[in-house]
Amino acid sequence: MSAPQHLPVGREAGYPDPDPGRSLTERPRHPVLSFERAGLTFPTGTTALKDIDFDVLPGEFVTVVGPSGCGKSTLLRVASGLQTITDGDVRVATEKIGYVFQDATLLPWRSVRRNVELLAEIAGVPAAERAQRAADAIDLVGLTGFEQHYPRALSGGMRMRVSLARSLVRDPQLFLFDEPFGALDEITRERLNDELSSIFSLRRFTGLFITHSVAEAVYLGTRVIVMSGRPGTIRADIRIPESHPRDPDFRFSKEFAEVTSQVAHHLREGHSA
Repeated sequence: MSAPQHLPVGREAGYPDPDPGRSLTERPRHPVLSFERAGLTFPTGTTALKDIDFDVLPGEFVTVVGPSGCGKSTLLRVASGLQTITDGDVRVATEKIGYVFQDATLLPWRSVRRNVELLAEIAGVPAAERAQRAADAIDLVGLTGFEQHYPRALSGGMRMRVSLARSLVRDPQLFLFDEPFGALDEITRERLNDELSSIFSLRRFTGLFITHSVAEAVYLGTRVIVMSGRPGTIRADIRIPESHPRDPDFRFSKEFAEVTSQVAHHLREGHSA
């Protein structure tokens, strides 16, 4: 079995060109995350992932959408090193990885500020520095004034903001999101999508975001990867030229409707394959 290699990586070709006007020799050759014909078969014989082959370049925000059980979350665990593959290769060019789970996973006995400080505290960051980092992250996610509140007093959307701030404190180069807004109502989800787009435009980390929502995938992604049903394979890799931060009115544009329709088409084909 193979675990992700945390090394500078790159290939001569094989990934979508972020700037089609550039020649092949000018294209970036050092992805932050690289899957090369990666596959995963469990000891039971069930194949979860098959021939996964794509790169995530610096500054990209790649969203992944697919039917339930297609291996989206498994893909994220492989990228983080929590799950090893049985075929192919996975390479990661950084050890500074942020991970936002489906659940906020906050410690109920710690305040918002102390939850946000947690990863920096574990890493041994001096108290004054981690307090400043936490204050900056809390401000960035719009929770200034709630520093002393406890998780039980927060709404679902606010708890996810705390989870996001906690990972931002690490200043990750690669940010992994496992359907963080899936349990929220539509209005709250859209608001958090807007805020995440703004944060991405400010911090310019590299993102890999898992979702069941076609609209969310298109709104957030600089690229949308569509997966088939199990075993999970790549059905389509679609580039979104709209820049970040995204204007909320992008949701009502002709371009958004066209790409959403395209993604939905590939999703239906992959689900029936």
